[in-house]
Order: sequence, then C-alpha cells, then structure tokens
Amino acid sequence: MITNALHHFYFKCICFTIMVAIFFDASAFAQIRVENPKRTTERSVEGRVNSRIDQGINKGLDKVEEGIGNIFKKKDKKQKSESGNEERENSENQQEASEGNQTSTNSSKSNIPLSKTTEPKNLKAYSKFDFVAGEKVVAIEDFSQDAVGDFPAKWNTNASGEVVTLDGQSAKFLQFANNGIFYPEFVKELPENFTIEFDMVVSEDMSTNMTGLKVVFPEIKERKLTFDQDFGTVPQAGVDIHPTSTQEGGSTSVWVFDKTNEKILENTNPLAWKANEVNRVSIWKQKTRLRIYVNENKIWDIPKAFDNTLKYSMLFATHIFEGTAYLANLRVAVGTPDTRSKLITEGKFSTTGILFDINSDKIKPESYGVLKELGTVLKENATVKVRIIGHTDSDGEEAKNLDLSKRRAASVKNALQSEFGIEATRMETDGKGESQPAAPNTTSEGKANNRRVEFIKL
Repeated sequence: MITNALHHFYFKCICFTIMVAIFFDASAFAQIRVENPKRTTERSVEGRVNSRIDQGINKGLDKVEEGIGNIFKKKDKKQKSESGNEERENSENQQEASEGNQTSTNSSKSNIPLSKTTEPKNLKAYSKFDFVAGEKVVAIEDFSQDAVGDFPAKWNTNASGEVVTLDGQSAKFLQFANNGIFYPEFVKELPENFTIEFDMVVSEDMSTNMTGLKVVFPEIKERKLTFDQDFGTVPQAGVDIHPTSTQEGGSTSVWVFDKTNEKILENTNPLAWKANEVNRVSIWKQKTRLRIYVNENKIWDIPKAFDNTLKYSMLFATHIFEGTAYLANLRVAVGTPDTRSKLITEGKFSTTGILFDINSDKIKPESYGVLKELGTVLKENATVKVRIIGHTDSDGEEAKNLDLSKRRAASVKNALQSEFGIEATRMETDGKGESQPAAPNTTSEGKANNRRVEFIKL
C-alpha cells in the first residue's frame, strides 16, 4: 500500500513539474519573440527554449527524487537543526553576494573577468599590421567629463547606456544597451580620408545570436535616432563585430548600400578575437576603400565601400541577444597623407599615430604601421638623414615633460634601427616637451595633437 501510494505521489510530482516547466519556458519563448521580432529566427529560439525546458524538467525530477529519498532518510533532531542552520547560513551568504553584486551594478563597476596574466605585446606582434593612424586628431572620447553611471553627455541614443569602470582598467567604458542607436554628436561629417580607433570588450555571456557591436557609416543626412539598423537600405557601409568572450574567435559581417539603396556587398567571416582581453578596433577609410582591423589582424579590406559623391558620418548600433558590449578610448583622425611626399618632398612629417604608454617612453604595438611606413621611406631614400623630435601636452611638470619627450624620440630611433634596420648614424633625436604646442592644451583633441613625433629631413 505504501509503495503504491509513493509511486502515485512520484508520478503526480513529475507531471506537475513538467507542466510548470513548459508553462514558464513557453512564456519566455513568447517574450523573446515579442522583444526581437525583426531578427529572431524561430528555429534557433525554439532550440534554445527546448533546451531550457529539458533543463527545467531535469531539475524538477532531481528535486522530486531528492524529496522521495528524504522520506526514507532518518535524521535525529540534532542533525536536522544543524542542517537547518547550514542552509540558513548559505542563504544569507547568497543574499550578501547578491547585494554585493547589486551594489557593484549601482556603482557602475562591471566585473568583466579580463585576463591579468597576458604578456605585454611588443612591436613584433604587429608585424603584419599596416594600419596608419590619421595625422590630425579631430575627436577624442575618453568619457573623462562624464560621471560613472550616466549616459555620456556628448552622445545621443534612442535607448540607454552608462559610463562604467571595469576591473583592472584605468579607462572609463561606455556600456551599450542591448538594442539601440548611439552616436557621438561631436563627430559630424567625416573627411574623405579618416581613421577611427577604439577599445572594445564584451561580457562573458555574449551570445552568438543576433549581433555584436555594429559600426555604421551612413550618409550624413541619415545619421539620426530613427536609423533602421535591421532593414534600412539608405546609403551606408557597415560592419558587425560579434565576438564570443568565453573562447577565442567570433564572427564579423560587412555590408554596403549604394546611393540607389541597393545592397551591393554583404559577407561574413570568422573573427580573430582575444577572449577576456581589451581588443583594439582600427578603421581606415581612404577615399572609397574601407579597411578594418581587430588588434593586429586585418579583417576587412573593401575597395568600393564608399561613394565619393556622398558625405558620410558614423554611428554605433546594437541588437544583442544576450551579453553586453563596452567601448573606450575613441579616437577619430584625419587620414594620413602620403608619408613619402610629406617627408621627402616637404622635408617634414609630423604624426600623432606613434602612441606610448601613459607617462612612458614605451611604444604601443599598434604604432607599428606608422613606423613601418617611415622605415620604408628611409630605406628607399638611403642618403636621407632625419632628426626625430618628441613633443608632449602640458599635463604634468614642465621638466618631466621635456625629459619624457626626449626619451620618446630615442625610443622611436631605437625602434627604427632594431625593427627596420635603419642605421643609427642616419638619425638624431631631440625633445621639446610642452614648449611647442600644435594646438591649445584646453581640450582632449588639442592635447592629443600635441602628443606627437616630428621627423625633420636634414
């Protein structure tokens, strides 16, 4: 009798668990389809829902079996009391952890598990990197003027977002909402030749469905909050950078619409993404050509992405299924002219594209493209000698800036000698510190243009 009753009870518990699991997961399915009607495909979502239903049923069965087993498990009062105390302590600990996470969120400090053991990259790591940063910086965004927790004051959006800090990172990041349009209002019409650089991070739960972070270059009159990132056909070039954070890789897509609103290009390729690290995205437009790099790898080189008769601007867009994308250290510059022409024919070349660590003479590896161009020029003109002059902005003490500028010029000389074989006797160095500003030191853009290296033909 007892056995039959237990079997009957067991069967009813299973049926109830299955019904609850189906009810809640079917509800979740309906919510997914309503929130993302344009881009959600039924097959992939149904697969995810079925998987969740299976997990719910399995968990329910585990609980039922645990409950049935406990009927036959004898405990004295002391054991029950100790068990109850342990469960209560675990519950309190979980609540404290949850409150800690909530406090972290409220203070806008995102706990992204970035790698802290990665070896610093050297110049040789970027030996195939041919990106040349623009000569004159026209826009810098480091969110220094924005309070953590706020949407940046100089940006616009039809969604939301906030400035946050990440563990182990000194820079502030913009945390994008999962579905929206975002753009810096201070970046308007882009020049014929330009470069855009920024740091990007994604959370560890970034889904492979939907999109990652889109960078779109629409015709300037179409850069607005009603821009249709899903089905719009206005003239544009765009790229979707869609990494996965738990493993190396991801995917990237590119598309182009011409001025007749016809899609003339679309493709998708694997993405060489470094998981659990800050990745550097570099974009280079030269007339009609669009090149896009992630870290040291060129991922797209599209010769006919832009129409020279149109004026373009830029925006970011997200339609993320699950996870979060972050951006920091946005830098927009006018594209670099022909280095050979500037140095050889004009006798002078100045660049803000050779970057250094903060308050250091250590050259950042993403400077490789500029150094390679200069090395090529000096190799092709074997009789040319140059003076390399370092310059800084006015932040900090004047004497320290002077010393720093001289050390940075010496680092550039050493790099040209060791990496590109330029004889040391052909190069001399000097530093001017903050004494010869190229722009006022009153804005981020002005300071960026003052942090430069000049090459003077002797």
